[in-house]
Amino acid sequence: MSVGHYESAVTSSAVLERLKPFDPRIVGTLPLDLAVPGSDIDIVCHAPDPNAFAEIIWTHYQSADDFVIYRWTAGPRPVVARFVWDGWPFELFGDQHPVEQQRGWVHFEVERRLLALDDGGLRRAVGRLRAEGLKTEPAFAAALGIAGDPYRGLLDLAAETDAALRARLAMCDFG
Repeated sequence: MSVGHYESAVTSSAVLERLKPFDPRIVGTLPLDLAVPGSDIDIVCHAPDPNAFAEIIWTHYQSADDFVIYRWTAGPRPVVARFVWDGWPFELFGDQHPVEQQRGWVHFEVERRLLALDDGGLRRAVGRLRAEGLKTEPAFAAALGIAGDPYRGLLDLAAETDAALRARLAMCDFG
């Protein structure tokens, strides 16, 4: 299974087409080119009607390998589904908030911006930390010297301008 070929599993599963009413977006390590063996295809969605979201997933993927779906019955809780398609693990996340307001999307966007603004040192450092077993956000936080909760720290960075992010990157020693 080549990390660069996850797109074929996305295409053959038709997941983006089937979830189109829910604004599906692929996030995480695969599109950032930071995947390690076992990385999954993460897709975040805007699911204002969790029942409709869950129904589409159930209808099309219940027979997929390792299929599970989690639904909370109270409160504004997301729907999470996992399954394997063409050898690739998928995780679908449907939240009642628009995608742009979801933490997973905000983390992905700030990580993408940081990688685009850097000269490659951050990518190498995060890749090394990921290979050592760290999850993505803790790896970014460690590489950037962010203390405390790595998830909160990355959310805080999302509000920074590109100039501020460049300045932060310039202060880091990714050696």
